[in-house]
Amino acid sequence: MSSDKLDGVDEKSSGQVQVDAKSAFSSTGDQESQIVHLDIRQANLKLDKTGLPLVPQPSDDASDPLNFPQWLKIAILLQVSLLALLGPLNQATVNPAFVPLAAHFKISTVVASYQTTIAIAFAGIGSFVWVPLANTYGRRPLLLFTTLIAAASSLGSGKALTWSQLIATRVLNGLGTSSFFTLGAGMVSDTFFLHERGRAMGVFTVFLTNSAHIAPIPGGFLGQYVSYRWCYYLPAILDLTMFVVMFFCLPETLYLRGSTPVVTDKPILRRMKLWGLRPEGKHLKGSDFLQQFIMFKYPTVLLTAFYYSVTFTFSSILPAVTSATLFRRLYKFNASQTGLALGLGTLVGSTLGELLGGIVVDRSMYLSRKGKKDGSIVPEVRLQGIWVGAILQPIGLLIWGFCIRYKTPYIGPTMGFGIMCFAIQIISTVLYSYNTDCYKPQTPEIAQVMNFGRQIVGMTTGFWAIAMGDKIGYQFMAITLALVSLVTFIPVVLFMFHGKTIRDRMGVPSYNLSL
Repeated sequence: MSSDKLDGVDEKSSGQVQVDAKSAFSSTGDQESQIVHLDIRQANLKLDKTGLPLVPQPSDDASDPLNFPQWLKIAILLQVSLLALLGPLNQATVNPAFVPLAAHFKISTVVASYQTTIAIAFAGIGSFVWVPLANTYGRRPLLLFTTLIAAASSLGSGKALTWSQLIATRVLNGLGTSSFFTLGAGMVSDTFFLHERGRAMGVFTVFLTNSAHIAPIPGGFLGQYVSYRWCYYLPAILDLTMFVVMFFCLPETLYLRGSTPVVTDKPILRRMKLWGLRPEGKHLKGSDFLQQFIMFKYPTVLLTAFYYSVTFTFSSILPAVTSATLFRRLYKFNASQTGLALGLGTLVGSTLGELLGGIVVDRSMYLSRKGKKDGSIVPEVRLQGIWVGAILQPIGLLIWGFCIRYKTPYIGPTMGFGIMCFAIQIISTVLYSYNTDCYKPQTPEIAQVMNFGRQIVGMTTGFWAIAMGDKIGYQFMAITLALVSLVTFIPVVLFMFHGKTIRDRMGVPSYNLSL
């Protein structure tokens, strides 16, 4: 398969566009985004269907994931997106069933929420082990292994006879599912070009965000009409199903740029192996487990991840962990009614947000590059697409809080968290795409920072949300959280205008440059 015929690029469009090779793909600055100064010199660039250089440039190796046929890229995207959906699904399906769970273990519903909190916390920690292993031995074997861990631990949660047994299995479940968020984002970055990445990341994040919203729907019915234990059995069954699908359909996407091409007439089948695909010269070192913390020192990653973590916690996790208590208290809802109200409201909001988010960020990048003679890339262009989300997120919070405080019909708080989820989908799509554009080779580590922040900030919600609302009133709680959201948004505004200067001053990470 010829790589210059993929993605709508034919011989005529790829042509003989000659540029100065050094300035085209410099290893400094924005890494892959250094396509500048189109001088008629040495290297032939492959172009997309609009005539702009493909970023990153695909190799001539048929095993290069960038050269995979488009149908396979979409299949990979759907598989890792479904896996991302299963992460929060493992953790959140039981949320509407806190009442029967609490009754069985003779604890309060607030204490019952701690088992979700524990799973969320360890889902933020486990990826620090999986990412270095995956960067050496491959994404595919690690995803298969951790999917089995998730399935076994979820099944164990359903079988738990004591509270301590349940907590132990939830720890394992968090560790297993932690790879779903980080390695999946890495596989999206491995296979899609820059001009496709916004929409691809948007699909990935809409599955990730919507998982916690879909989970309460079956969870509510299972908790009410069958048993809370089936809120754990269902994710276990889905995990095992996904394991089988990936075993036969998910190829390895880890690929070192510049590696020696492998001569084979079945490049895709070769990438289905479970071992033997370790990049040449790549060996696991103890320093690999420390190296991944380097991304925390880059302000554009750390501060956007903090804003994302705060808004995701307030917009997605807060409704998830409070609705069982509040809807039962205010509207006398049972588990299935709570699940439907929570699930449908947030699902509609997130889906509409993705329809806007992914298209806008890709279109803005295209117009920015098209307006420049050299087709150069400024990742900060993506950040302009965040404004709608940043404005609507605190508005949704206020609607939710005031409707809870003044006991409006249930449609009031449902609309509130629907608006919040619309906003957080835009925010997450923009920030994932922006950071990936800035540091593409470190995409798994970036996803790791964002996942760690989301999980660690989010895991605290069960400890303070109900207590804070009851103490100061849910309207004042909403005002406080809305102000926190706005304050944490300030650095994002700064990056819109000075992000490139800050990144140039910080330099680029010195590892994974060939990924």
